[in-house]
Amino acid sequence: MTSILGISAFYHDSAAALIIDGKIISAAQEERFSRKKHDARYPYNAVEFVLNSSNLKLSEIDYIVFFEKPFLKFERLIETYLAFAPKGFRSFAMSMPIWLREKLFQKNYLFQNLKQHDENFNDVEKINFSEHHFSHAASAFYPSPFKDALILTLDGVGEWTTTSVAFGNGNEIEILKEIHFPHSIGLLYSAFTYYTGFKVNSGEYKLMGLAPYGEPKYKKIILDKLVDLKNDGSFKLNMKYFNYATGLTMTNDKFSNLFGQKVRDPKKDLITQFHMDLASSIQEVTEEIVLKLTNSLSQEVKSDNLCLAGGVALNCVANGKILKKNTFKNIWIQPAAGDAGGSLGAALAFWYQELKNKRIPSKKDEMKGSYLGPSFNNDHIEKVLKSLKANFKKESEENLISIVANELKNEKTIGWFQGKMEFGPRALGARSILADPRSDKMQKELNLKIKFRESFRPFAPSVLREDVADWFDLNYDSPYMLLVSDLKKSIQIPMNANDKKLFGIDKLKVKRSSIPAVTHVDYSARIQTVHMETNPKFYKLIKKFKEITNCPVLVNTSFNVRGEPIVCNIEDAFKCFMGTNLDILICEDFILYKENQDKNLLNDYKNKFEHD
Repeated sequence: MTSILGISAFYHDSAAALIIDGKIISAAQEERFSRKKHDARYPYNAVEFVLNSSNLKLSEIDYIVFFEKPFLKFERLIETYLAFAPKGFRSFAMSMPIWLREKLFQKNYLFQNLKQHDENFNDVEKINFSEHHFSHAASAFYPSPFKDALILTLDGVGEWTTTSVAFGNGNEIEILKEIHFPHSIGLLYSAFTYYTGFKVNSGEYKLMGLAPYGEPKYKKIILDKLVDLKNDGSFKLNMKYFNYATGLTMTNDKFSNLFGQKVRDPKKDLITQFHMDLASSIQEVTEEIVLKLTNSLSQEVKSDNLCLAGGVALNCVANGKILKKNTFKNIWIQPAAGDAGGSLGAALAFWYQELKNKRIPSKKDEMKGSYLGPSFNNDHIEKVLKSLKANFKKESEENLISIVANELKNEKTIGWFQGKMEFGPRALGARSILADPRSDKMQKELNLKIKFRESFRPFAPSVLREDVADWFDLNYDSPYMLLVSDLKKSIQIPMNANDKKLFGIDKLKVKRSSIPAVTHVDYSARIQTVHMETNPKFYKLIKKFKEITNCPVLVNTSFNVRGEPIVCNIEDAFKCFMGTNLDILICEDFILYKENQDKNLLNDYKNKFEHD
């Protein structure tokens, strides 16, 4: 037996993953345990979890692999500061101490942290390093069902690389092309995230959600002034407008002057049509870059298959357009596409590339639906609920599913806590909030009364795999909620002349389909297909809901509030339940009604977490 522990840390979204004999055993992000969103610290709790999941001590682990190479990253940092000197000295002076203290000599720093888990761990030579983009590529290709595939990794920046093209065949991955810092599609998107007043490295999905409310009025300016985009998808950024290379902000005054407004202050400035139009513009530019890249690469690399990873691979709108373009017959996207997934990729890369193990692609989901985190049995749950003074009732699985389906039909909102926690940023039916998509009021209610977030934010539909083509322009597996597609015309409600005149958030007032709670203003939806093989209980619930409503779709959003990581354990779930307007909490076979709980246990959850 060969065990490999993968670790990503120190930048954002720290995580740990464990593979044994090439099989993915467990993986989790540190934020779920620490309750600090995007936690970048050493993932102590995540490492503890993956070790405990296999009853292994750290000293029994054969190899430990970190997801990037710190010396290469330090080289980029130094060379960048020298290239821009004397500009950026303040940023340089702030970053150097932590690099010299912790990050540069990371092997020793990791060793000291790892010792916390097991005093008998004394072999520093077990610690290995992968390259950032290679870790991403490995996380996408090795769990995929493909013998060979083009692998496209798009993110902010690793050591030097921001965009990489690789080819995977069998157990081998070969890097073919790279685009290097400071030219980065991820950092370009993050620059607009910053400029529109959202938090970098967490608010990018808000920008994507805002895009359909606007018009791409600034697309030409972006392509004329900011991005030199070639026909093959390669690009360079005009660094005169950006400050991220050495500064403490993403953009500069020249950027603001180009668009005629200062950076939006989220504490003082409202989101306006201007910001919606910017979001629409940068989204279209991103899509154009990605489509040009994939189109040109499909002609260079002869494969029907495409794997995607890196933070930009979470742009599900762009992913949907790649699929629709049909440049590649098959697409597979790593569900933990950001840095967290680098922990898994680093471990897999070592197993196949360094140890030269044979790879046999499986038609089964090697990511196991991305259900790779902690789970809790009924005995544990009952004990915890009693300690929390909760009022609860246990039901058989059949009764529970019937009760929940009917409560959903009656427009009740459900906290759904089942099985193993998801790995990656999406709730996929293990740590989810569920609701009836047919409800006119549900989008507003979920956003304002439960999630405590912006009203424009869309919700995703979870749909039975066999029914997806009847409701959406999609007949393809989308288990990780990473593909956007339009709704079928048959369930759309066309806009009248007055509807078409509406702008911005006013577009939300228009009912656009028979499932309005998951229909975005452009008639699209971010789809999760639900499969019996990977999540039988969630599948059975949707099937029961379909039996009583003729609708095989549920609203599925993450079980948390704004600024909070997705809930991990029973305590987290109960706190969130009692701090929001959720009606019902389901924890495995236990059902809790809000109306039956002690009113003294209610808590103010709205401002408990820092808003992202």
